[in-house]
Formats: sequence, C-alpha cells, structure tokens
Amino acid sequence: MMVHVPDKIRAFWNSRWLVFVASMWVQSCSGIGYLFGSISPVIKSAMGYNQRQVAMLGVAKDLGDAIGFVPGILCEIFPIWVVLCIGVVQNFVGYGVLWLTISQIMPTLPLWVLCILIFVGTNGETYFNTGALVPCVQNFPKSRGPVVGILKGFAGLSGAILTQVYTMINAPSQASLIFMVAVGPAMVIIALMFIVRPVEGHRQVRPSDNSSFLFIYTVCLILAAYLLGVLLLEDLVSLNQTLITLLTVLLLILILLPIIIPVLLVLSEEPSSPTEESLLPEPEKQGLGKSEMEGSFILSEVEDENSEVDLFSALERHKRIAHLQAKLFQAAAEGAVRVKRRKGPRRGEDFTLLQALKKADFWLIFFSLVLASGSGLTVIDNLGQMCLSLGYSNTHIFVSMISIWNFLGRVGGGYFSELIIRCVV
Repeated sequence: MMVHVPDKIRAFWNSRWLVFVASMWVQSCSGIGYLFGSISPVIKSAMGYNQRQVAMLGVAKDLGDAIGFVPGILCEIFPIWVVLCIGVVQNFVGYGVLWLTISQIMPTLPLWVLCILIFVGTNGETYFNTGALVPCVQNFPKSRGPVVGILKGFAGLSGAILTQVYTMINAPSQASLIFMVAVGPAMVIIALMFIVRPVEGHRQVRPSDNSSFLFIYTVCLILAAYLLGVLLLEDLVSLNQTLITLLTVLLLILILLPIIIPVLLVLSEEPSSPTEESLLPEPEKQGLGKSEMEGSFILSEVEDENSEVDLFSALERHKRIAHLQAKLFQAAAEGAVRVKRRKGPRRGEDFTLLQALKKADFWLIFFSLVLASGSGLTVIDNLGQMCLSLGYSNTHIFVSMISIWNFLGRVGGGYFSELIIRCVV
C-alpha cells in the first residue's frame, strides 16, 4: 500500500496528541514562580534588601501569578499563539530588566519598580498556562482530568528542570539564573506557539487513548524518579561538569520522549473515514435544513449519553452517532419527540466567565483555592531564606525537590479525580 507522505504530515500536524505533547513542553519551562526560592537570595544579596523587602517582592510575584482572567478572556478573542506571544513579551521584559538591574548593567532601580518587574514577568506564566490548558481541554473533552493534571504537573516540575539546566550551564554569576528565566522559556514557547491550538480533538478519539495516557504516566514517574536521583547524587557526590551535562541531556531526552505517541499514531493511522454528515442517507440530509443548524447540539447530547461509543473504531463510531442523530431529527420532525434547547452549558462543558460566575461549582473552587493554596506559596516564597538560615548554601536542591513532589501530586490528582468520577458516574 502506497504511503501518502503529505497526508501523513498533515495528519501529524493536526494530531491532538502533538498539541498535547507540545503543551507539556510549554509547561516544562513555564513554572517561573516556583524558582523564586532560588532567585530571592540573589536579589537580596545584590540589592542589600532585608527580609521585609524580599517578602514584598514575593507578594508581587504571587499577584502576578494569580491574575489569570485576562489571558482567559483573550483566548476567546485571539488565536492561542497571540496569547503565548503576550506571555513571552511579559516574561522577557520583566525578568530581563530585573537581570540587567541585578547585574549592575543598568542603574539601580527602587524597590517598587522591581516589584512591578517581577509582577509583569511572573504574570507571563498565566499566559503560558492558559495557552497550554485551553486547547488541550478542548481537544480531550473526555479526558480533562488527566490532561489538566499532567500539564499542571509539568508546570510544577519546571522549577527542577530549569535548575538542572542552569547547573549544566555552570554560569560564574548567580544572576545568570535570572537571565535564563528571562530567555529560556521565551525561546521554547516561540518555537512551539503555532503547534498549540485546538484541532477538533473530539473527532480523534481512539481505543488506544488509554494506552497512550498510560505511557505518559509512565514517563512522568520515570522523569520524577530520575530528577530526584540526579539531585541527590549532585548533592552527595562531587560530579564533574561532563557528567552533569550528560545527566541533563538524558533529562531532556526523557522530556522529549512523549513525541513517540503522535508519531506512532500517524504511522498506524487508517484511511480517514467519512464524517457524520456524509454517513446520513441523501434524503435525510436534504430534509434537515435549518433544523440541523438550530439543533446541532443534539450530536453532543448523543455523545454524552453514549460515552461508550468512544471505544468503537472511528468508522463504527461515526455510523452509530449519525444513525442516532438521524432518528432524533426524524422523530422531532414527526412530532413524536420534542427537543428542548438547554439553557446554558452543563457541568463539564465550556462556560463563559459570566456563566461560570452563576455556578456554585465555580465559587467552591474559588474559595478552596483562596483558603488552601496560600500555605504552599508562603513556603515557596521564603524557601531560600529558610535554607540560608539553617546553614545551607545551595538552595536549588530544596526548590527542585518541592517541584518534583508538586509534580507528582498534580499528576496523581488528575489521574485519581478522573478515576473517581468514572467510578461514581
């Protein structure tokens, strides 16, 4: 059988798994706020600040990391690459000017200006998170728990990844860490921003999705164990720079490893099957007319009520959905069934901001985050000073360990939340 290379390339480019893997890479360098424990001692020593002034910088960082409704609104207006671009500019300008100040390349700036710079730079992280999460949630409507857990997990792990890359660079000045935070994420996200986008992923559901997620979870566990082992090895044993470079290269290979999934899926892909509409008999298609346009939501209803349909092959799935949809339209036309349009989305579907504000679920999540997540941020913000007060000169290992356990908790939360929901439902 002749392989059509252009078709394979097009299928690879439009694969929802490619978007998911690219989003994982975006998140791997977007958790900039988690590095504050390593950055704050550098700022404190270079600027001669006391603990109260460093705490003000931490508050500015937390505010920048918390105000994320703006990129959410922009995602509804502009393409995802525009949102990611705004985040790149904010991150580069905020931490870039901060690096110029700490390195004494430009005149010393007052504390309030540094607070604004850290606010702007860290706020770029919200654009990275939103730009990565929104298209993946749209592409994986039936697997939102694992997708969100894995992506947020990689955001937490980014602190350990960037720390290891910084160790490999072996820069003479500690201020180089701030430079890497300003430049590194910008380079990665610019390279990936046109890949991360919605690609009608609900049409790409396959029986092999469970094994693909299992592979991703396996890579996550191996990655966390490997990073933890490398950090302990570097702390307990004096390693030469060549070995550190080799360990970092292996780390990057592990991060790149999930690209195998979209490659294998495209290579094993069968010829594309007809769409739902083309499977309808010709008279039925002509008879739908305006009713189909007004009642297009019926298709999503059929999919929701028949979630096991995802286990069939693509052709069989399309046939079953098209058959049920045609019967619904016919029954509605004959008056046997009265189709009522739902008012607003249901739980699990896409909400606008105003629709979400009317739901108890939104406020439950909101107050849970407000009341519960502050303790973790307090530890992260003051981790550098806590380590120095206890006599540890190298704070990077503690920042990295928090990132690793943060990563495992988020990935596990996404997995078990989805498992509980499916068991209950």
